[in-house]
Amino acid sequence: MRSRYTSWMIGGVLVAVAAAGAIVWVSVARTAGQTPRSARTTEGKPDFSGIWQANNEAYWDLQAHAARAGMVTQPGVYPYEYARVPAAPVLALGAAAGVPASIGVVEGDGQIPYKPEAAALRHENGEHWIDRDPELKCYLPGIPRAMYMPYPFQIVQGTNKIQMAYAFTNASRVIHLDKSDPPPDDTYMGHSVGRWDGEALVVDVTNFNGKNWFDRAGNFHSDALHLVERFTLMTPDVIRYEVTIEDPKTFTRPWRIAMPIYRRMEPNMQLMEYRCIEFAEEFLYGSLRKRQLVKRWEGETMIVDITRKVPAGDKLYEWYRK
Repeated sequence: MRSRYTSWMIGGVLVAVAAAGAIVWVSVARTAGQTPRSARTTEGKPDFSGIWQANNEAYWDLQAHAARAGMVTQPGVYPYEYARVPAAPVLALGAAAGVPASIGVVEGDGQIPYKPEAAALRHENGEHWIDRDPELKCYLPGIPRAMYMPYPFQIVQGTNKIQMAYAFTNASRVIHLDKSDPPPDDTYMGHSVGRWDGEALVVDVTNFNGKNWFDRAGNFHSDALHLVERFTLMTPDVIRYEVTIEDPKTFTRPWRIAMPIYRRMEPNMQLMEYRCIEFAEEFLYGSLRKRQLVKRWEGETMIVDITRKVPAGDKLYEWYRK
C-alpha cells in the first residue's frame, strides 16, 4: 500500500512539473512579444532580416581553450603555462580580465593551420595583445570577426542587396547579389558578393587590407584572405553560420569555423550605436599631449602609475610636443 502511494505521489509530482514547464514555456513565448513570422521573403528566398547576435566564446579565442587569468599575463610562482597570472595592465580588472573556457568553433581537428613563421607571429600577438589588437583601437572589426563579437548586428534583406549593420564602431557591409565592381582599394570589411545555393546564402568575401584579427587571442590573417560564408536558417530565429577561410600567405590549407547565431527576441529591440572611438582616443593619442592627462590611478588596494612609451625617432610626437 505504501509502495503504491509513493508511486502515485511521484507520478503526481512529475505531471505537475511537466504542466508547470508547459505553462512557463507558453508564458515565455508570449512575453517575448513575437508574432509568428514567415521564414521567407516575397521572392520565396530564406529571410534573414532582423537583429542577430552570437552567443559563444569565439570573441576571445576561436580555438578550444581552458579558462585563463587574462589576455595579458606573466609567469606566476610555478614555471608552467597554466599557472600564469594577470600582468600589470589588467591586474586591477580582476575577474573582468579573465577569459572564459570554450569548446572552440574551429572544425576538424580544432587547430588553425598556421605556417611556422605565422604561428610565431600569432604567439607574439598574444603576448602583446593590449598594444596590437585592432579592436582596442576601435578599428573596423572585419569579417568574420564582426559576426561573433558580443554586440548585435542587423540584417536588412533586399532583392539584390543585403545590408549588414554592426553596433561595434558603426561598421557595415553590403552583400551584392548582383554584379558589382570591387572597391578601388582593399578595406577592413572586404568586398562581399553573394549567391543562392538552394536554401543557403553563400558569400565570397575578398579585398581585405590584412589589418584585422580574428579574435582577442592574436589569431590573424594577411591581405590575401578569402572567405566563403554560408548562411542557413536552422529555424526562423537561428542561423547556422559557416566560414571557410583561405589565406596562402598565413595558412598551409583552408580551414573552417561554424556556429549558430540567434535572433534578438526583445519586442522593442533595435540596433544601438557604439561609437567606441571616443573611448579609445586617449589610449591612442594621449602621448601627443604636452602634459600627460592620464598618468595615475589610485584605488583601495593598489596604485597604478602609467608611463607612456614613445618610439625612438617619432617626429610626429616631437612636433606635437613643441
